[in-house]
Amino acid sequence: MAGEKVEVRRIKLGSQGLEVSAQGLGCMGMSAFYGPAKKEEEMVALIHHAASCGITLFDTSDSYGPHTNELLLGKALNGEIRERVQVATKFGIKILEGFKREIRGDPDYVRSACLASLNRLGVDSIDLYYAHRIDTKVPIEVTMGELKKLVEEGKIKYVGLSEVCASTIRRAHAVHPLTAVQIEWSLWTRDVEEEIIPTCRELGIGIVAYSPLGRGFLSSGPKMAEKFTKEDARQYMPRFQPENMEHNKRIFERVSEIASRKHCTPAQLALAWVHHQGDDVCPIPGTTKIENFNQNVGALSVKLTPEEMAELESLASVDAVKGDRYIAGSVPTWKDSETPPLSSWNS
Repeated sequence: MAGEKVEVRRIKLGSQGLEVSAQGLGCMGMSAFYGPAKKEEEMVALIHHAASCGITLFDTSDSYGPHTNELLLGKALNGEIRERVQVATKFGIKILEGFKREIRGDPDYVRSACLASLNRLGVDSIDLYYAHRIDTKVPIEVTMGELKKLVEEGKIKYVGLSEVCASTIRRAHAVHPLTAVQIEWSLWTRDVEEEIIPTCRELGIGIVAYSPLGRGFLSSGPKMAEKFTKEDARQYMPRFQPENMEHNKRIFERVSEIASRKHCTPAQLALAWVHHQGDDVCPIPGTTKIENFNQNVGALSVKLTPEEMAELESLASVDAVKGDRYIAGSVPTWKDSETPPLSSWNS
Protein backbone atom coordinates (compact mmCIF):
# COMPACT_ATOMS: atom_id res chain seq x y z
CA MET A 1 0.00 0.00 0.00
CA ALA A 2 2.96 2.29 0.58
CA GLY A 3 3.37 3.73 -2.90
CA GLU A 4 -0.22 3.67 -4.09
CA LYS A 5 -1.98 6.84 -5.15
CA VAL A 6 -5.25 6.82 -3.23
CA GLU A 7 -8.33 8.67 -4.38
CA VAL A 8 -9.83 10.63 -1.51
CA ARG A 9 -13.59 10.40 -1.82
CA ARG A 10 -15.98 13.09 -0.57
CA ILE A 11 -18.73 12.66 2.01
CA LYS A 12 -21.61 14.78 3.15
CA LEU A 13 -20.93 15.84 6.72
CA GLY A 14 -24.26 16.25 8.43
CA SER A 15 -27.47 17.18 6.64
CA GLN A 16 -26.96 20.95 6.24
CA GLY A 17 -24.98 20.84 2.99
CA LEU A 18 -21.32 20.61 4.01
CA GLU A 19 -19.25 18.28 1.82
CA VAL A 20 -15.71 17.36 2.84
CA SER A 21 -13.02 14.80 2.10
CA ALA A 22 -13.69 11.44 3.78
CA GLN A 23 -10.54 12.02 5.85
CA GLY A 24 -9.37 15.34 7.23
CA LEU A 25 -6.11 16.59 8.70
CA GLY A 26 -5.82 17.44 12.37
CA CYS A 27 -3.29 20.26 12.67
CA MET A 28 -2.88 20.59 16.47
CA GLY A 29 0.41 18.70 16.74
CA MET A 30 2.08 21.07 14.28
CA SER A 31 2.00 23.81 16.90
CA ALA A 32 1.24 22.43 20.35
CA PHE A 33 0.85 19.68 22.95
CA TYR A 34 2.79 16.85 21.24
CA GLY A 35 6.21 18.42 21.59
CA PRO A 36 7.72 21.73 20.46
CA ALA A 37 6.18 23.63 17.54
CA LYS A 38 7.45 22.36 14.20
CA LYS A 39 9.17 24.45 11.51
CA GLU A 40 6.61 26.63 9.78
CA GLU A 41 7.86 26.06 6.23
CA GLU A 42 7.72 22.27 6.72
CA MET A 43 4.17 22.43 8.06
CA VAL A 44 3.04 24.70 5.22
CA ALA A 45 4.52 22.17 2.78
CA LEU A 46 2.65 19.34 4.54
CA ILE A 47 -0.66 21.25 4.41
CA HIS A 48 -0.15 22.00 0.71
CA HIS A 49 0.69 18.34 0.06
CA ALA A 50 -2.48 17.23 1.87
CA ALA A 51 -4.61 19.61 -0.19
CA SER A 52 -3.00 18.40 -3.42
CA CYS A 53 -3.88 14.81 -2.44
CA GLY A 54 -7.55 15.70 -2.08
CA ILE A 55 -7.85 16.46 1.64
CA THR A 56 -10.26 19.35 2.09
CA LEU A 57 -11.04 19.45 5.85
CA PHE A 58 -8.33 21.07 7.99
CA ASP A 59 -8.94 21.15 11.73
CA THR A 60 -7.55 23.67 14.20
CA SER A 61 -8.52 25.67 17.32
CA ASP A 62 -7.74 29.03 18.83
CA SER A 63 -6.31 27.16 21.84
CA TYR A 64 -3.61 25.39 19.81
CA GLY A 65 -0.51 27.42 20.53
CA PRO A 66 -2.57 29.27 21.67
CA HIS A 67 -3.39 31.05 18.39
CA THR A 68 -0.28 30.00 16.45
CA ASN A 69 -1.95 27.04 14.74
CA GLU A 70 -4.69 29.24 13.29
CA LEU A 71 -2.02 31.66 12.04
CA LEU A 72 -0.19 28.75 10.40
CA LEU A 73 -3.33 27.53 8.65
CA GLY A 74 -4.21 31.06 7.59
CA LYS A 75 -0.80 31.39 5.94
CA ALA A 76 -0.88 27.93 4.32
CA LEU A 77 -4.42 28.10 2.97
CA ASN A 78 -4.51 31.57 1.44
CA GLY A 79 -5.03 32.37 -2.23
CA GLU A 80 -6.75 30.01 -4.67
CA ILE A 81 -6.28 26.98 -2.41
CA ARG A 82 -8.81 28.49 0.01
CA GLU A 83 -11.64 27.89 -2.44
CA ARG A 84 -10.96 24.14 -2.46
CA VAL A 85 -10.81 23.46 1.27
CA GLN A 86 -12.84 23.78 4.46
CA VAL A 87 -11.33 25.19 7.63
CA ALA A 88 -12.75 24.01 10.96
CA THR A 89 -11.76 25.86 14.10
CA LYS A 90 -12.97 26.01 17.68
CA PHE A 91 -13.54 28.39 20.58
CA GLY A 92 -14.23 27.90 24.25
CA ILE A 93 -10.92 26.89 25.85
CA LYS A 94 -9.23 30.06 27.01
CA ILE A 95 -5.59 29.41 27.90
CA LEU A 96 -4.54 31.33 31.00
CA GLU A 97 -1.14 31.81 32.64
CA GLY A 98 0.64 28.60 33.57
CA PHE A 99 -1.46 26.65 31.07
CA LYS A 100 -4.54 26.88 33.25
CA ARG A 101 -7.78 26.76 31.26
CA GLU A 102 -11.06 28.58 31.47
CA ILE A 103 -14.08 27.27 29.56
CA ARG A 104 -16.23 30.06 28.06
CA GLY A 105 -19.49 29.87 26.18
CA ASP A 106 -21.16 33.19 27.00
CA PRO A 107 -22.36 35.23 24.00
CA ASP A 108 -19.80 38.06 24.30
CA TYR A 109 -16.95 35.57 24.39
CA VAL A 110 -18.34 33.49 21.51
CA ARG A 111 -18.48 36.57 19.32
CA SER A 112 -15.08 37.96 20.28
CA ALA A 113 -13.44 34.56 19.81
CA CYS A 114 -15.01 34.18 16.36
CA LEU A 115 -13.84 37.62 15.22
CA ALA A 116 -10.31 36.91 16.47
CA SER A 117 -10.22 33.55 14.64
CA LEU A 118 -11.47 35.15 11.41
CA ASN A 119 -8.61 37.64 11.67
CA ARG A 120 -5.92 35.04 12.39
CA LEU A 121 -7.14 32.74 9.61
CA GLY A 122 -7.42 35.67 7.20
CA VAL A 123 -10.91 34.65 6.05
CA ASP A 124 -14.32 36.28 5.83
CA SER A 125 -16.16 33.17 6.98
CA ILE A 126 -15.27 30.04 8.98
CA ASP A 127 -16.53 26.88 7.30
CA LEU A 128 -17.17 24.88 10.48
CA TYR A 129 -17.07 26.48 13.91
CA TYR A 130 -17.13 24.31 17.03
CA ALA A 131 -17.59 24.93 20.71
CA HIS A 132 -14.38 23.16 21.76
CA ARG A 133 -15.67 22.39 25.25
CA ILE A 134 -19.04 23.11 26.82
CA ASP A 135 -19.32 25.91 29.38
CA THR A 136 -21.47 24.34 32.10
CA LYS A 137 -22.21 27.76 33.60
CA VAL A 138 -24.12 28.80 30.48
CA PRO A 139 -27.20 27.04 29.07
CA ILE A 140 -26.27 25.50 25.71
CA GLU A 141 -29.24 27.34 24.19
CA VAL A 142 -27.54 30.66 24.96
CA THR A 143 -24.23 29.63 23.37
CA MET A 144 -26.05 28.28 20.34
CA GLY A 145 -28.13 31.45 20.08
CA GLU A 146 -25.00 33.49 19.51
CA LEU A 147 -23.62 30.96 17.03
CA LYS A 148 -26.90 31.16 15.14
CA LYS A 149 -26.48 34.95 14.89
CA LEU A 150 -22.96 34.48 13.53
CA VAL A 151 -24.32 32.12 10.86
CA GLU A 152 -26.99 34.68 9.92
CA GLU A 153 -24.28 37.34 9.63
CA GLY A 154 -22.19 35.11 7.35
CA LYS A 155 -19.24 34.91 9.75
CA ILE A 156 -19.58 31.14 10.03
CA LYS A 157 -21.18 28.65 7.65
CA TYR A 158 -21.79 25.57 9.81
CA VAL A 159 -21.92 24.90 13.55
CA GLY A 160 -20.42 22.03 15.54
CA LEU A 161 -19.85 20.93 19.11
CA SER A 162 -16.89 19.01 20.53
CA GLU A 163 -16.81 16.62 23.52
CA VAL A 164 -20.52 16.83 24.22
CA CYS A 165 -23.08 14.42 25.69
CA ALA A 166 -26.23 13.24 23.94
CA SER A 167 -28.71 15.36 25.91
CA THR A 168 -26.76 18.57 25.25
CA ILE A 169 -26.53 17.66 21.54
CA ARG A 170 -30.34 17.47 21.43
CA ARG A 171 -30.82 20.81 23.18
CA ALA A 172 -28.26 22.54 20.96
CA HIS A 173 -29.65 21.08 17.73
CA ALA A 174 -33.13 22.38 18.63
CA VAL A 175 -31.79 25.98 18.58
CA HIS A 176 -29.81 25.70 15.34
CA PRO A 177 -28.98 22.56 13.32
CA LEU A 178 -25.61 21.07 14.15
CA THR A 179 -23.51 19.94 11.20
CA ALA A 180 -20.92 17.97 13.15
CA VAL A 181 -20.00 16.65 16.56
CA GLN A 182 -16.29 16.14 17.11
CA ILE A 183 -15.50 13.36 19.52
CA GLU A 184 -12.59 11.05 20.31
CA TRP A 185 -13.34 7.73 18.59
CA SER A 186 -10.92 4.94 17.83
CA LEU A 187 -10.22 1.31 18.57
CA TRP A 188 -9.15 2.33 22.05
CA THR A 189 -11.87 4.92 22.75
CA ARG A 190 -15.30 3.44 22.14
CA ASP A 191 -17.55 4.70 24.95
CA VAL A 192 -19.12 7.22 22.54
CA GLU A 193 -20.85 4.37 20.71
CA GLU A 194 -23.50 3.87 23.38
CA GLU A 195 -25.39 7.20 23.20
CA ILE A 196 -23.48 9.92 21.33
CA ILE A 197 -23.08 8.23 17.93
CA PRO A 198 -26.72 7.02 17.79
CA THR A 199 -27.96 10.51 18.76
CA CYS A 200 -25.94 12.13 15.98
CA ARG A 201 -27.30 9.64 13.47
CA GLU A 202 -30.87 10.13 14.61
CA LEU A 203 -30.55 13.89 14.14
CA GLY A 204 -28.53 13.82 10.90
CA ILE A 205 -25.36 15.23 12.46
CA GLY A 206 -21.96 14.31 11.03
CA ILE A 207 -19.30 12.72 13.22
CA VAL A 208 -15.71 13.94 13.19
CA ALA A 209 -13.43 11.44 14.93
CA TYR A 210 -10.38 13.03 16.52
CA SER A 211 -7.39 11.01 17.73
CA PRO A 212 -8.50 8.06 15.55
CA LEU A 213 -5.02 6.61 16.04
CA GLY A 214 -5.17 6.79 19.83
CA ARG A 215 -2.83 9.81 19.96
CA GLY A 216 -0.28 7.78 18.01
CA PHE A 217 -0.52 4.60 20.06
CA LEU A 218 -2.28 2.65 17.30
CA SER A 219 0.42 3.57 14.80
CA SER A 220 3.56 3.23 16.94
CA GLY A 221 2.64 1.19 20.00
CA PRO A 222 4.35 1.48 23.40
CA LYS A 223 7.72 2.47 21.88
CA MET A 224 6.28 5.92 21.20
CA ALA A 225 6.68 6.77 24.90
CA GLU A 226 10.46 6.62 24.46
CA LYS A 227 10.28 9.67 22.17
CA PHE A 228 8.16 11.96 24.34
CA THR A 229 9.77 15.36 24.85
CA LYS A 230 9.23 17.50 27.94
CA GLU A 231 6.60 19.50 26.01
CA ASP A 232 4.57 16.40 25.11
CA ALA A 233 1.32 16.29 27.10
CA ARG A 234 0.86 12.57 26.43
CA GLN A 235 3.53 11.66 28.97
CA TYR A 236 1.12 12.71 31.73
CA MET A 237 -1.99 10.99 30.38
CA PRO A 238 -3.09 7.92 32.35
CA ARG A 239 -3.17 5.58 29.35
CA PHE A 240 0.50 6.23 28.66
CA GLN A 241 1.71 5.50 32.20
CA PRO A 242 4.00 2.43 32.32
CA GLU A 243 1.62 0.23 34.34
CA ASN A 244 -1.25 0.92 31.91
CA MET A 245 0.93 0.80 28.80
CA GLU A 246 2.03 -2.71 29.74
CA HIS A 247 -1.61 -3.79 29.57
CA ASN A 248 -2.61 -1.65 26.58
CA LYS A 249 0.26 -2.86 24.40
CA ARG A 250 -1.66 -6.10 23.86
CA ILE A 251 -4.19 -4.23 21.76
CA PHE A 252 -1.43 -2.82 19.58
CA GLU A 253 0.15 -6.26 19.23
CA ARG A 254 -3.15 -7.78 18.06
CA VAL A 255 -3.84 -4.90 15.67
CA SER A 256 -0.32 -5.37 14.28
CA GLU A 257 -0.95 -9.09 13.70
CA ILE A 258 -4.15 -8.41 11.76
CA ALA A 259 -2.48 -5.59 9.80
CA SER A 260 0.29 -7.96 8.77
CA ARG A 261 -2.30 -10.37 7.39
CA LYS A 262 -3.94 -7.48 5.50
CA HIS A 263 -0.60 -6.24 4.12
CA CYS A 264 -1.13 -2.80 5.62
CA THR A 265 0.25 -0.91 8.60
CA PRO A 266 -1.37 -0.88 12.07
CA ALA A 267 -2.21 2.80 11.54
CA GLN A 268 -3.96 2.05 8.25
CA LEU A 269 -5.94 -0.76 9.84
CA ALA A 270 -7.02 1.38 12.79
CA LEU A 271 -8.10 4.20 10.47
CA ALA A 272 -9.87 1.79 8.14
CA TRP A 273 -11.91 0.58 11.12
CA VAL A 274 -13.11 4.17 11.67
CA HIS A 275 -13.88 4.63 7.97
CA HIS A 276 -15.96 1.46 8.00
CA GLN A 277 -18.23 2.93 10.67
CA GLY A 278 -20.11 4.77 7.94
CA ASP A 279 -20.12 7.60 5.41
CA ASP A 280 -21.20 10.07 8.08
CA VAL A 281 -17.82 9.75 9.83
CA CYS A 282 -14.71 11.77 9.01
CA PRO A 283 -11.57 10.89 10.99
CA ILE A 284 -8.96 13.65 11.29
CA PRO A 285 -5.61 11.99 12.07
CA GLY A 286 -2.85 14.48 12.75
CA THR A 287 0.78 14.26 11.75
CA THR A 288 3.79 16.45 11.14
CA LYS A 289 5.46 14.22 8.55
CA ILE A 290 4.54 13.80 4.89
CA GLU A 291 5.40 10.09 4.94
CA ASN A 292 3.00 9.51 7.85
CA PHE A 293 0.35 11.53 6.07
CA ASN A 294 0.74 9.37 2.95
CA GLN A 295 0.40 6.24 5.08
CA ASN A 296 -2.77 7.60 6.73
CA VAL A 297 -4.39 8.41 3.39
CA GLY A 298 -3.63 4.86 2.31
CA ALA A 299 -6.17 3.69 4.90
CA LEU A 300 -8.93 4.75 2.50
CA SER A 301 -8.09 1.80 0.25
CA VAL A 302 -8.08 -0.81 3.04
CA LYS A 303 -11.26 -2.92 2.87
CA LEU A 304 -12.45 -4.84 5.91
CA THR A 305 -14.91 -7.72 5.95
CA PRO A 306 -17.62 -7.97 8.63
CA GLU A 307 -15.57 -10.78 10.19
CA GLU A 308 -12.45 -8.58 10.36
CA MET A 309 -14.48 -5.73 11.87
CA ALA A 310 -15.84 -8.11 14.51
CA GLU A 311 -12.35 -9.41 15.25
CA LEU A 312 -11.01 -5.89 15.77
CA GLU A 313 -13.93 -4.93 17.97
CA SER A 314 -13.56 -8.01 20.13
CA LEU A 315 -9.92 -7.24 20.92
CA ALA A 316 -10.66 -3.55 21.53
CA SER A 317 -13.91 -3.66 23.49
CA VAL A 318 -15.06 -0.63 25.48
CA ASP A 319 -13.43 -1.85 28.70
CA ALA A 320 -10.26 -3.31 27.12
CA VAL A 321 -8.11 -0.20 27.64
CA LYS A 322 -6.59 0.72 31.00
CA GLY A 323 -6.39 4.36 32.04
CA ASP A 324 -8.52 7.44 31.47
CA ARG A 325 -8.14 9.64 28.39
CA TYR A 326 -7.14 12.71 30.41
CA ILE A 327 -5.73 13.47 33.85
CA ALA A 328 -8.67 13.90 36.20
CA GLY A 329 -9.72 17.55 36.34
CA SER A 330 -7.29 18.70 33.64
CA VAL A 331 -9.82 19.30 30.88
CA PRO A 332 -13.57 18.61 30.75
CA THR A 333 -14.91 15.86 28.51
CA TRP A 334 -18.35 14.96 27.19
CA LYS A 335 -19.13 13.37 30.55
CA ASP A 336 -18.90 16.85 32.10
CA SER A 337 -20.88 18.69 29.43
CA GLU A 338 -24.40 19.05 30.86
CA THR A 339 -25.40 22.71 31.07
CA PRO A 340 -27.97 24.37 33.34
CA PRO A 341 -31.55 24.85 32.11
CA LEU A 342 -32.30 27.93 30.08
CA SER A 343 -34.67 29.24 32.76
CA SER A 344 -31.71 29.69 35.12
CA TRP A 345 -29.81 32.05 32.83
CA ASN A 346 -29.38 35.67 33.82
CA SER A 347 -27.20 37.52 31.35
